[in-house]
Amino acid sequence: MLGSDEKPLKVAIVGAGPSGMYVADALFKSKIAVVVHAYDRLPTPYGLLRGGVAPDHQRMKSVSKYYDRVAGHPSFSFFGNVDVGSADLPFEMLREYYDVVVLSYGAETDRSLGIDGETLNGSFAATEFVGWYNGHPDYQLRQFNFNAKSVAIIGQGNVAIDVTRILAKSQEELASSDITAVAMDALKDSQIETIHLIGRRGPVQAAFTQLEIQELGELKECSISVDSQDLVLSDSDELELSDNRKAQKNLEVLKQFSSFSLSERKKKHIYIHFLKSPLTVMGEDHVEGLLLGRNRLEGEPGQQKAKSTGETEKLDVDMVFRSVGYAGIAMPGLPFDDRKGTIPHENGRVVGSEGVISGVYVAGWIKRGPSGVLGSNKPDSTETVQSLLEDLPNLVLAERREASFLTVLKERGQRVVSFDDWQRIDAEEIRRGELVGKPREKFTSLDEILLFLDS
Repeated sequence: MLGSDEKPLKVAIVGAGPSGMYVADALFKSKIAVVVHAYDRLPTPYGLLRGGVAPDHQRMKSVSKYYDRVAGHPSFSFFGNVDVGSADLPFEMLREYYDVVVLSYGAETDRSLGIDGETLNGSFAATEFVGWYNGHPDYQLRQFNFNAKSVAIIGQGNVAIDVTRILAKSQEELASSDITAVAMDALKDSQIETIHLIGRRGPVQAAFTQLEIQELGELKECSISVDSQDLVLSDSDELELSDNRKAQKNLEVLKQFSSFSLSERKKKHIYIHFLKSPLTVMGEDHVEGLLLGRNRLEGEPGQQKAKSTGETEKLDVDMVFRSVGYAGIAMPGLPFDDRKGTIPHENGRVVGSEGVISGVYVAGWIKRGPSGVLGSNKPDSTETVQSLLEDLPNLVLAERREASFLTVLKERGQRVVSFDDWQRIDAEEIRRGELVGKPREKFTSLDEILLFLDS
């Protein structure tokens, strides 16, 4: 029987981030006989935990110990620096070696604003900046204009708050983080004085939490304010607020910020804007300003949408970060929903034009879209594994090849990074960090990592 001791289920997970690790954990807890191989195009595991969580939020990174325990299971293997879905390693090839494939590679690009001027020099996706200061190899050649005096950040979610905080913090406040040495050095000479944090809806609908927004009000060299008029609520807002504890807490903090006086202004200052949408990034060849449109809210409480009032205003800014969400990318050979940026599924089972595709599943952001925090991936991954387990009696398996996929990769000259390799990388980064009083000093390029591993 499939999954018995005689024939363990062979599962490939594409994407060794949080959702992939939760899939592996759920499989091991199911007690079926299973072998799990987690592939990642990066040489390091754990995805956004390493490349997305802010470097000054070290407590959030403690979940890595949980993932380490999962990776320590005798039936788990990590294969990094393997780009499944590329021209050299098509998805169909991977399928020939496994009974089941679970896609959990996340949302690897960003959403655009769709406005004029968005591609000007000085206009960036927040994900580029986050990847850069977190040491993600894809973003280390990015150059940001820290001679800018004024910056606009479009969006008020977790990433927007992180970008705001990193730009606003002093060198002393960043010293205990694991921000890269390159980013630390570049930010040291930052000329930024003003940061505009802009949301298209009102304070009741803001995506941030009390802890996140309160932290912005506790910075050593940066003050913060919000226009008290933006905190005047409509009847619909009041109804929405009445059963929304998160929004109530946010509003309490924002009211404190609205009492700001100019005498309290510090070296830097954050302005929080509500009910404004970007219309145009202004400039000839680089950012010189941002045209905003004023909004009003329409609709039932809890479902209010931002609608333009026709009023506009210009912000004099030198740099713009858009932080309006991540977007998934297609896996060649599989169905994809371009509008949602996800792979179509039913409870984790991938669905094509002719129905469910046997043996192929999704988990995490590529399944549900970029939402939630790290822990949100656990129930999501558990649901996918439950569907997989329900399908086992009827799973149609292709004839498995005797050789391993790893053997094929090595025959092609691919330098596969193992979990033992990762542990060496991890220990070396921590050692290098200790030398300069940081939690770790990250490797920031594939070449650097491979040179270290093979030296």
